[in-house]
Amino acid sequence: MRWQRRSRIAVFTGWSILVLAGCGNGGSGIEAGSAPAPAVTVALLEPEPVTETQEFVGRVVAAERVELIARVPGFLRERDFIEGQKVSAGDRLFLIEPEPYQAVLAQRAADVDRARAEFGNAQSQLRRGEELLKSNDIPRARVDELRAAESVAKAGIAQAEAALQAAQLNLDYTEIRAPIDGSIGLSRFSIGNLVGPESGVLATMVQQDPIYVQFPLTQRDLLAQRRQVQERGGDPAAVVVHLRLADGARYEQDGQIDFVDVTVDPGTDTVLVRSLFPNPRNLLLAGQYVGVEVESGEPEMALLLPQSALQIDQTGFFVLVLDDEERVQVRRVATGPMMGARIVVQTGLGAGDRVVVEGVQKVRPGQAVTAAPWQPPVRD
Repeated sequence: MRWQRRSRIAVFTGWSILVLAGCGNGGSGIEAGSAPAPAVTVALLEPEPVTETQEFVGRVVAAERVELIARVPGFLRERDFIEGQKVSAGDRLFLIEPEPYQAVLAQRAADVDRARAEFGNAQSQLRRGEELLKSNDIPRARVDELRAAESVAKAGIAQAEAALQAAQLNLDYTEIRAPIDGSIGLSRFSIGNLVGPESGVLATMVQQDPIYVQFPLTQRDLLAQRRQVQERGGDPAAVVVHLRLADGARYEQDGQIDFVDVTVDPGTDTVLVRSLFPNPRNLLLAGQYVGVEVESGEPEMALLLPQSALQIDQTGFFVLVLDDEERVQVRRVATGPMMGARIVVQTGLGAGDRVVVEGVQKVRPGQAVTAAPWQPPVRD
């Protein structure tokens, strides 16, 4: 019985070895033949015009900003705008009760009439005195007094007219009008409030189209930027500026640098640079932060590689490329400046090379793959 049991175990073990051996040979061949090649996406490199850029953080500043302040005291009677709306220069925005100033104006006009009447009387008295002086019927001293009285009366007219002009100005100040074209913000006072010069800002107006973007530039970067433009034969004043909005999208309008400060901030050792942008849809608002991309010089042809295709090891940067047999090969590269989501390739690749962008983790050198074209993102 013990011998039979051992025989059965030996037969079963031998049979298992044969089965496993057969499965190992036949099964591996079937799996190798039926497994599909890994799928990857590849970018076909072609020379593109590239302009070197520098990136900064800038702040949007209104081209014109006016704080509206009451110049005369009084109760606020009217507010002739909707907060946030666009207004034109000369539009009336606030009205302070005008009646007290109209009354003062009428009084000053009466003072002018009285001063003119007094001057006329002084002139008549002086003429009569000069006639009497010819016949020695009046002392010369009296004529001198009449002449002085005429001069005083004449000065009284000028004084009364100046007071009338001041009263007219105060009456005009009861109407607060827009000094510029632009948009008006929140009103700090409602109708019926007592306002005046001490009340502070009633509302703020800003001109949003065009609009400024300011950003700091180190002296070193400023010198390098100018030198680079001049070496390429360009005009430093013709530098193109692009903006990146908060969502990462590029602003639709390009700008130009219109001012470089003449002094350096001693705290940061930077120079303030200002660029001007059209803003027809008011996408740029005063005070917001934006990304600033400054282009300099003329475009040059270069190869742009998606950054997701770039890998690094102890030797340096490398990418995976496909050969004519659709097999993966390693290629060492040297890179240049970044351009958004892509980077300039200086050496190691040429026009027509197909670089693996997606799926690099699934493949190894020498392996055959199935390639699909890579679609660049819209914002690149």
